[in-house]
Amino acid sequence: MASTTETAPAADTGVKLPVLEREKLILNGRSYHWITERICGVLENRQPLIWWLIFLPSSLIALLGVGGGLFHLVSTGVGVWGNTNRVMWGWPIVNFVFWIGIGHAGTLISAILYLFRAGFRTTIYRCAEAMTVFAVMTAGLFPIIHIGRPWKFFWLIPYPNWRLIWPNFKSPLIWDVFAISTYLTVSATFLYVGLIPDIAVLRDRATNPLRKRILAILSLGWRNSEPEWRHFARMYLFLAAFSTPLVLSVHSVVSFDFAMALTPGWHATIFPPYFVAGAIFSGMAMVFTIIIPIRKFFKLEHIVTINHLDAAAKMTLATSLIVGCAYLIEFWVAWYSGNQYEQTYFWNRVFGQWWWAAWIMLTCNMIFPLSLFSQKLRRNPAWLFVLSILINLGMWFERFVIIVPSLSHEFEPWQWTSYIPSWVDMSILAGSFGWFFMWFLLFIKNLPVVAIAEVKEIVPPRLRSHPARADVDVTGHHVDYSPETPGEHD
Repeated sequence: MASTTETAPAADTGVKLPVLEREKLILNGRSYHWITERICGVLENRQPLIWWLIFLPSSLIALLGVGGGLFHLVSTGVGVWGNTNRVMWGWPIVNFVFWIGIGHAGTLISAILYLFRAGFRTTIYRCAEAMTVFAVMTAGLFPIIHIGRPWKFFWLIPYPNWRLIWPNFKSPLIWDVFAISTYLTVSATFLYVGLIPDIAVLRDRATNPLRKRILAILSLGWRNSEPEWRHFARMYLFLAAFSTPLVLSVHSVVSFDFAMALTPGWHATIFPPYFVAGAIFSGMAMVFTIIIPIRKFFKLEHIVTINHLDAAAKMTLATSLIVGCAYLIEFWVAWYSGNQYEQTYFWNRVFGQWWWAAWIMLTCNMIFPLSLFSQKLRRNPAWLFVLSILINLGMWFERFVIIVPSLSHEFEPWQWTSYIPSWVDMSILAGSFGWFFMWFLLFIKNLPVVAIAEVKEIVPPRLRSHPARADVDVTGHHVDYSPETPGEHD
């Protein structure tokens, strides 16, 4: 929060007016050396026990869930899913839309907020960018699995071939291929370019010859010179501007998978902005799920401060309100249209066969996020972590409610059916989470999870002597400062 510790004289009356002082993003006047040591220590020191307790189960779940489930699926056939003739899109497409949405917050934080020069993004954007790449990698598994013969996935790519045939560009599966490939390419490039100065720091600190050689290749000969920084800033700005339309376009293309159909509940023009807002909402929640434990267990409280979490929580609240409005607009359009099939579907969604899934969605995505209106809860990392889990649960059920109830309750009563996922669906879902967290934990172990160079940009230069203030001691700390409660005092 801003404080009024300074005053400024008025131009005419001579009355001193309060001047709002912006809170510091990096606390306690830390030096550049301290920032380098603390961030590099995350990957250079021995990993805490919690890292192994998450990494080993994640790897095992990924192996059994994705590997074992996929092997059984390919060797037996897609009939092992819970899909039916009517509900031909079940959990695999639910998981695909969920994971492609998770990645959107990374582009928002790293690109759009960079263009707006939002200072709070500096300490969390690297985590969000890595999350984007691994989430898109996870999402890309499901269209390949869904074609039934994954070894023929390259048939989806429009390339000159001796068969003289091309993919069916009217197929949503082809649209997904373009969305995933474009988003993954740009996001991975954006992540790598931002890592170059930090990889050079790791190169100079490395003692293992093999690791030093690999980092030297990846750093592209970075020498920290002024021309390099000038070109780096221009390229980063270009990539940020180039990536910004992807936030709107990629998930809009994914929404066309549904909006182009005549199925009740799908044929709506609100789907593109609705999907984009939901994707950013779920992505911000996943950022909290990841960054809060990292902040705690790797002792980064003075870098990823309460102020950063507070600002990110405000963005989460804003996107929650947008998503909630989209939910209400869906019901209003169904009522106002007078379309009997739409009205029956939305009534069935809330009070019919799938009422439990719809109310989980509404509660987790509309009601619980309203707690972020409280500044005390916005600045409570424990509550933000719990809330992020609830939001991700609600967003998964949002995709479930969009897909399964619509297909199971179409126009004619003879088409109405149920849907029960099989153990293969459940194992692949669990395996996708293990796959995602396995890659992210490996990223933490080998590359900086917080941008070293950009964090130093928001650190004010250290003064020769601290200003004379009654509430500041000789070390520059507030007299009430406690290391256990970072973010409470300057």
